[in-house]
Amino acid sequence: MDLLLVVSAFNSLSQRVYAELSDLGHRVDVVLASHGPDAVRAAVRERRPELILAPMLKSALPEDVWREHTCLIVHPGPPGDRGPSSLDWAIAEAAPHWGVTVLQAEAAMDAGPVWAAEPFPVPAAGKSDLYRGEVSDAASAAVLLAVRRYGDGSYKPRPQTGPDVRVVWRDAFRQERRRIDWADDDTDTVLRKLRGADSQPGVLDEILGRQVFLHGGHPEDRLRGRPGELLATRNGAVCRATRDGAVWIPELRPRKSSGDPAPFRRPAASVLASFPPPGAARTAGPRSGDRPSWLPEDPAPLELPRDRHTWTDIRYEQRGDAGFLTFSFPGGAMSTDHCRRLLAAYRYALTRPTSVLVLGGARDFFSNGIHLNVIEAAADPAGESWLNINAIDDLVEAVLRTTDRLVVAALGGNAAAGGLMLALAADEVWCRTGAVLNPHYRRMGLYGSEFWTYTLPRRVGARTAVRLTDEALPVSAATAARIGLVDRLVPVPAREFTAETGRMAGALAAGPGLAERIAAKAAARRADEEARPLAEYRRAELARMRTVFFDPRAPYHALRSAFVRKQPAGSARPLSPVGEQTTGGLA
Repeated sequence: MDLLLVVSAFNSLSQRVYAELSDLGHRVDVVLASHGPDAVRAAVRERRPELILAPMLKSALPEDVWREHTCLIVHPGPPGDRGPSSLDWAIAEAAPHWGVTVLQAEAAMDAGPVWAAEPFPVPAAGKSDLYRGEVSDAASAAVLLAVRRYGDGSYKPRPQTGPDVRVVWRDAFRQERRRIDWADDDTDTVLRKLRGADSQPGVLDEILGRQVFLHGGHPEDRLRGRPGELLATRNGAVCRATRDGAVWIPELRPRKSSGDPAPFRRPAASVLASFPPPGAARTAGPRSGDRPSWLPEDPAPLELPRDRHTWTDIRYEQRGDAGFLTFSFPGGAMSTDHCRRLLAAYRYALTRPTSVLVLGGARDFFSNGIHLNVIEAAADPAGESWLNINAIDDLVEAVLRTTDRLVVAALGGNAAAGGLMLALAADEVWCRTGAVLNPHYRRMGLYGSEFWTYTLPRRVGARTAVRLTDEALPVSAATAARIGLVDRLVPVPAREFTAETGRMAGALAAGPGLAERIAAKAAARRADEEARPLAEYRRAELARMRTVFFDPRAPYHALRSAFVRKQPAGSARPLSPVGEQTTGGLA
């Protein structure tokens, strides 16, 4: 069928729906509703779609469109649920189960007849993680079912009425409901509020007299203090006391009205570093740095004891002959600091007596490459871009030069640009079936690095590599497996991915022929090095990247700024899936 997706942003769910429908042979176009109702009308007139789908829509479809065409809306709530903040309410009310409904657009919001519905369990995860995991799985299943039902013409959508449907209108979940009372809220309540707004919109709060949004939350088992007190930093996050414990907050976002030149999400410690320390005169000059000097840094061991329940973004664990280097960075973005710390952890992992080393393995993002928010906030964005790309190249090169064991990249969620190229440096890539991959850089005006000119053609062939990087379209996990981008699909829910990859790694380490595979890998690396050294790939890629980074007229700078600040990036083509992606990193 000819399908048109109308989306407010071409986000992770929209990309998954686009890729999976395309895999089934449908002809799919995309128009951004953010370009206005006339752009939607123009797309409908030009493409004459048989069916219109809205997997992610923040504004109403034009009335003339939904009256003249069948339009199916993906609502992240069960049948009968209505309102713009469905997931927020599910998390706030600690709902054990929730659902996704595909319904037909009507005048009343979320009230149209149901074409498909899928339930899902609600884990103790952040809203964005939940959205890209359980919600995405349920939405994909519901959309594919609804499209199939529409196509065969035999299904009659059922109205949202009757004894089996409980109609509940839930208002927009505003900041008044999110606000944390540090003196009265216990740790569980604080964590629920933080997780319910981890990506957007954040929890509005006040720190040292300045209004900021808090993004993300994790429990701390040892540090304690007065409710609301800032206790320590760790790897860019800040620890804050609750009335009965403490929480780690990875990111802060200054309020736009604060006058901060970088009013977007970035590591919490770097935001605090720009604030005057407690007791300092308000007229004190601006400060900068990676962390506030007046708070202690509280490190956590790489191999965290099993009796510890605290936050850290990089962990190592060994089980038998398999090692597991797990990392999880907000939005999948990897700053210079993230890359350097992960490289140090990788080098530590190489000292351990294992035959298999698994990178990743956590649910949600694997990696999206360099950290555009940190770069945009830097005093010298070009210089920080250069540091960041070299730091991630150092990490990728270390993986490529590992010849004494098999390295597995385990993608529990989406990966893009340099983050995906990091995965391709491994010997095997395991990918959860719900992940979406973006093996390209062009949307940010970059050529790319991370040895992609070596690893991508090696896996998919030169012609396919050119097509993937030029088309710059999302790839489903199924297509990635078909073309050789990944080696094994892991068909489990997000909550089971870590355990399943642990089982698979144990089986690989104990399987026959492993020593021969490792020896063959080492021989292949030697042969490839003789044919063309890795240093030559890196030099050629970085030469092109440097030209872009240090040219103030290069589109990269405007595209990066617009992306980070969530502003329109020029005149995007409305009939192709472009622009407004929701990842925090690229390249």
